[in-house]
Amino acid sequence: MKFSVHPLFFVVLISSAFFGGFFVCIIFVLTALLHECGHAFCAARLGYRCSRIRLMPYGAAAVCKIDGIKPRDEVVLAMAGPAVNAAICVALAGLWWFFPQTYAYTDVIMFASLSMLAVNLLPAYPLDGGRVFKCLLCRFMPRKTAAMVLKAVNFAVSAVFAALFFVSGYNPTFALFAAFLFCSAFEREVPAVRINFVTRAALKRGLEVKTVLVSEDITVKEAVRLLDDRHYTVLRTEGGREMEQRELCEVISNSAIYDKVFGQ
Repeated sequence: MKFSVHPLFFVVLISSAFFGGFFVCIIFVLTALLHECGHAFCAARLGYRCSRIRLMPYGAAAVCKIDGIKPRDEVVLAMAGPAVNAAICVALAGLWWFFPQTYAYTDVIMFASLSMLAVNLLPAYPLDGGRVFKCLLCRFMPRKTAAMVLKAVNFAVSAVFAALFFVSGYNPTFALFAAFLFCSAFEREVPAVRINFVTRAALKRGLEVKTVLVSEDITVKEAVRLLDDRHYTVLRTEGGREMEQRELCEVISNSAIYDKVFGQ
């Protein structure tokens, strides 16, 4: 997995050093990296792949492409990051219980972890809480309707942070976060690509081979729907052409959703 840095991240880092908050900024960055590593490790465990983690002006972001992800897996993947922050908070609370003198050295870490946990549980997309909220909405309404509800929630949460900007005495953090959520409401959802369902855990318990007879014109989007985590899928056409799941996953990761799996 690769790491990259957005150019504006250095602007934030230099600004924090200029205003005397360099140490706090580093703590928040490291906390954000641990949060995103939670997503990345969980993705690997579930059979997905995150290509890189990128340091952004507002924190960090794991780049995971997972088109066709099951709602259950998406919820687990979304909650993996907050779970890391929660674990850090519990560990620090235990440390303070046994060694109270460590509070003076770790209070900023606790504050960063609690802040990241609280913010990511908000039901605004693309925050982790927003992803879970999206999955819940999609169970009870069409996807387009769910997207409209998510936009409305984003606008509402953005308005709350905009109000906090004025109430807090013009804290720029609230203004930036309000702008981030407002702009996110207009962004199209970035799909995630399931690279392979075959994980080590799946191989240990055994996978049944499933052969599916398909059309020569089957598209990538249609092929994705045939994959599941309980079988190793083999596609076969009436003309005798055959493609195993390993080859299919390579085609999926290098093609558009309406491209033909077997080409021309």
